Amino acid sequence: MADNNSAQSVGGNSSVRQINERVIIVQLLVVIFLYINFLLIITFSKKECFRTNMRYIFFANTLISDCFFLILTNILLILSYFRVPMQVWLCLPLCIASSLCTFITPVTLTAMTLERYVAICLPLRHGELCTQRNALHCILIMFSLSSIPASVTLSTFFSIITHSYYTQVRICSVELFIIQRWQSHVRSAVSQFYFLMMSVTIAVSYVKIMKVAKIASGENKKSTWKGLRTVVLHGFQLLLCLIQLWSPFIEAAVYQIDFMLYINVRYFNYIVFILAPRCLSPLVYGLRDTTFFLELKYYAVFGLYKKNTSVFVD
Repeated sequence: MADNNSAQSVGGNSSVRQINERVIIVQLLVVIFLYINFLLIITFSKKECFRTNMRYIFFANTLISDCFFLILTNILLILSYFRVPMQVWLCLPLCIASSLCTFITPVTLTAMTLERYVAICLPLRHGELCTQRNALHCILIMFSLSSIPASVTLSTFFSIITHSYYTQVRICSVELFIIQRWQSHVRSAVSQFYFLMMSVTIAVSYVKIMKVAKIASGENKKSTWKGLRTVVLHGFQLLLCLIQLWSPFIEAAVYQIDFMLYINVRYFNYIVFILAPRCLSPLVYGLRDTTFFLELKYYAVFGLYKKNTSVFVD
């Protein structure tokens, strides 16, 4: 009996140590990505040509939403790892905000792809359509579209629970709001609809830009192919974000089997499908865009780098 207790104690300590190591790794990654995103946001805010350009405005919108999303999901991850219980009504706003941020990034990426489509395939109308005012209107529309999945989930949740459920003490997760199987089906249907619409939009834009790239020449050809590569990166980033929409269904199924397996799966999904897509935004605009890279380099070294202010790439 003593040996069994000793073995359980060693196994428990090993499990706690493994979880602590994972949490530390996640915290380091989150801090690094938040620092990079904050630096990019500062760079965006310092230059007027960025603040008035639709694609940079959309880019800043993804950065801000990603920052909120990383903070919220990190809080939920820590609460889940250490099994910190809370009343359901306290968990509700965290999950609502997390759901909103989950969808705003892929929706914004789709809008950024459409902006590249207009710039390359409809260059004469780009200046008319892609204004600062229209960009702000589009952001309002994107937030409205992104709030629909959360609204559907909450509507189904409120329709079947009693007031006593709000005061129950549980470990905070989105699965708390899926009481019956049909709710999961509704949630899945909404996610699949978004997946289909955004995938079709990306694919059609890619095909249209590809046609223009084949007939372009000189500088236009170079600019078009650069835009095409940007769309490809947006597509890959969008794919990771959309796969993330399937993660809750996998986690919900695993949660019914074993809690530690649920923690392991959630850790993997968090690294691959939450952190990874968020680190691609700095790659697409922070490093590949000449103008933004020069400004970023200037602020990253606290103004010690001399900028070439004559460079501007649209």
